[in-house]
Amino acid sequence: MGWAAVTAVVLAATPVFVTRGDVTPEAALRTEAEATWRALEARYVAEAGGAPARAPATVLLKRGETLLPSRNGQGRPGVVELRQDSAGVLDVRLRVALRHELAHQLLWWACPASAEDRLFHEAFALAVSGELAEWREAPYQSLASASVELARSPDVDTPRARRALARVLNEDAGFPRALTRRLRRCQEGTRWTVPLSVGELAGHAERSVAQATVVLSRHSGEVLFSEGAFRTAMPYGSTLKPFVVAGSTAAPPVLAPRAEVAEWMCGERMPERMDVRTALLRSCNGYFLDWEGKGSAPRAFGAWGAVLSAVGLSSEPLDMADAIGLRATLSLSPWGLAQAYRLLAEARPDVLTWLADNAARGTLSELPASRDYAGVATKTGTVRDEESRPVLGWIVAVDADLVAVVARPGKMPRAFADEVPRLLARVRSQHAGLEAARVQVLGLVSPDSVEARCLGAGFVLEDGTPRAVSGDFTKLEPWVKKGGAVCLGSPWRVRFPELPAGRDYAGVLTWSPPPPYAPPAGVPTSPTALKARKGSAYVFRTTRLQYTAGVVTAEDAALKGEARVALARVVAHNERHADERHPGRPLCDTTHCQSFQGTVRIAPEDARALRLPALRWREWLTFSKGGQEPWTQTRPRAQVESLLGRGVTAVRFAEGRVHYLRTRNEGGAVFDAPESLPCEVLRSTLKLPACPRSAAFEDARVTFQGQGQGHGEGLDVEAAKASGAPQEQLLEAAYGAR
Repeated sequence: MGWAAVTAVVLAATPVFVTRGDVTPEAALRTEAEATWRALEARYVAEAGGAPARAPATVLLKRGETLLPSRNGQGRPGVVELRQDSAGVLDVRLRVALRHELAHQLLWWACPASAEDRLFHEAFALAVSGELAEWREAPYQSLASASVELARSPDVDTPRARRALARVLNEDAGFPRALTRRLRRCQEGTRWTVPLSVGELAGHAERSVAQATVVLSRHSGEVLFSEGAFRTAMPYGSTLKPFVVAGSTAAPPVLAPRAEVAEWMCGERMPERMDVRTALLRSCNGYFLDWEGKGSAPRAFGAWGAVLSAVGLSSEPLDMADAIGLRATLSLSPWGLAQAYRLLAEARPDVLTWLADNAARGTLSELPASRDYAGVATKTGTVRDEESRPVLGWIVAVDADLVAVVARPGKMPRAFADEVPRLLARVRSQHAGLEAARVQVLGLVSPDSVEARCLGAGFVLEDGTPRAVSGDFTKLEPWVKKGGAVCLGSPWRVRFPELPAGRDYAGVLTWSPPPPYAPPAGVPTSPTALKARKGSAYVFRTTRLQYTAGVVTAEDAALKGEARVALARVVAHNERHADERHPGRPLCDTTHCQSFQGTVRIAPEDARALRLPALRWREWLTFSKGGQEPWTQTRPRAQVESLLGRGVTAVRFAEGRVHYLRTRNEGGAVFDAPESLPCEVLRSTLKLPACPRSAAFEDARVTFQGQGQGHGEGLDVEAAKASGAPQEQLLEAAYGAR
């Protein structure tokens, strides 16, 4: 239909706009509303292919008395409420709000069937009100994070949700094609049975299947390998069946197979009764459909529906056929699928144990590659066309450290089963230190002062059930006391009063209170040292490589070359000797163990260090910043004597200890007795840069002199930097005599 014809159609379809004097000037407001309506209806007619037969109703334009601060307008059928900051002025914000709210009025008139579809209404209003250009100027937001935000706010009633919706709408250069299709359905009178989804709005349904591969770390969540369309949402086949099982709050049934039903054709030698474990391994559609028929199956994946929605599931399944991919109506990206399986592996190790049998007695059994899947949990999926030909094959593989998702167009999973073990081996050869490392973190701060935020999709696993957490900074302690806290698609951002900006932790946070700690008798210990030696209730799991890089960076962020390789090898070695610092528990993140301040960028030297063989020493290896820079510091004599005792003389420092004579009076006899303490006790208590080389006692003070920083034992990092020697020589010089 040409625009001249469109204009002729709409001239007689403008509603009567009524004002009552509380938004002024009234005449100008009505004129603005009439012009806006004509433009909106012209857009509707152009996209829908025609105009509604009935005339629009009267619309009241009034001042909004109950508008939230974040809103400039709101409405209901027949009523538009506006914010006017200055009487008699129709400013830009008011005009935009008017256009936005009149777009809703037009849909309530022209497309009443969509009245409950909030996403459709808000998408149309944003698309036609002129607001998108403003949103394009906002900071960049990924499409994945926009989808997560819209899943959190399905009513699209917050500025963050509208920003996310604008990001999705901006995927289209012109008017969104998904809205055009929906408007045509309005005009045709089609029933509005399925609400608009983010996937549909972003054009997911129009995208063809594609080859894709992605591998994540189970521990840190980082993407270790990717190729192809791994961010593209595609029909997922049977890969989400484990989430149906995980979402069930009741024990899944044991069912009798029905041989006459095609969906029960699930392999040879069918058992007389099938349990859920066998149904998963055989990927038996009939079992899941009959489970739904009994009325006890979870709807829309139960608690796991929120997880799948957060990682990009195109919309909520209407029934079991949607959920298990029997109908290819929904889609999910390989990246989203990998993220979901990462959380499933954390929450439901029992389900992963079942899937570990897949290569022995499931859909990947009796293949030449089957034996290569030892220790790997797998789930397959196949998307078929109307003639049952494979359109897209999937394999999800999860081992102790990795989650891999492989999608291949036009292939059954069994046809490319040999690729996956090779993929896992290749990733391990390219990335050292992928195994788990655990560390007690944040032990020097009060547990109830720690807050965390996930910019991806955050979940707490409460008895194996995922519970979504707020995207804003929230107290961490109540979360992790319920279960492990996992942030999908992003590191945790953790802050506390002493570090308001916070720092990143890419991994899993759990709660494990340490046992009581009593310092050795007679050894003075500062409150800070007591906290460090006790440990923390917060336990963080990441990869050994991420942990090693974090410690090295905390020690010296500028460290490079052979010295960094040497230190990284020592750090990784000590991670395997945690019992020497905290028996039966992980290392702490303080200098009592090795300082760790969260996730950092990995340096090439860190990765190189973890590819090298394990060090030959079998005990904890000390290191310090060291160096040759001289220093002089004074401390009150009373503070020093509170540590060493009164009447101290002949103080000297050797072999990592402070030696001194202390005057004693026993049984009337006065004598000098030799005593000593670890120099690290004196250094840490008095907060000296390093173990001193000398101490001069004066009337009311003690002057210490030394050089470098740290306890001065083991690897001297500054000296290693200055030497330029190969890392092997540096390590032998530091520890060879042990």
